[in-house]
Amino acid sequence: MTFVAQTIRSIISLMARIAHLLAPPLLRVALAVPFYKSGLTKWDGFLSLSPTAAFLFESQFKLHVFGNEYEFPAPEVLALLDGIAEIALPVLLVIGLATRFSALGLIMMTAVIQLVVPDGWANFHLPWAAMAVAIIAMGPGALSVDYLIKRRLHGSDYNA
Repeated sequence: MTFVAQTIRSIISLMARIAHLLAPPLLRVALAVPFYKSGLTKWDGFLSLSPTAAFLFESQFKLHVFGNEYEFPAPEVLALLDGIAEIALPVLLVIGLATRFSALGLIMMTAVIQLVVPDGWANFHLPWAAMAVAIIAMGPGALSVDYLIKRRLHGSDYNA
């Protein structure tokens, strides 16, 4: 019985080490993909915001707060900021640079999206928020630029 228990403990320990290595980058990619794909639709080319993006913020997107609908202030500015954030934050997240701040930015975007599309909370917004919170809690992991920078600053003894 001791051999079986020891084997099971060893297998669980190995699974935990592998998951500890793989979970952060998998979470970062899973959260980045929907935002990046959305961001690609906001641009007609390099630094050329799509007219559709501005139209969405001017005419289609409304904030649903306390049972009322409100228009976005400065819709063209918000469309530009949204377009930039939906490209930049996922890229930073995938490479693991400024990881926790990128995840925080995506939580804030998710909160605004929740106000625009209140029916999407169960299928989209809740999983996105959960992934972002997990990334903030766990950190970027060993497979990230953040880890390489910290290791460089703190020496080779640094652990994620």
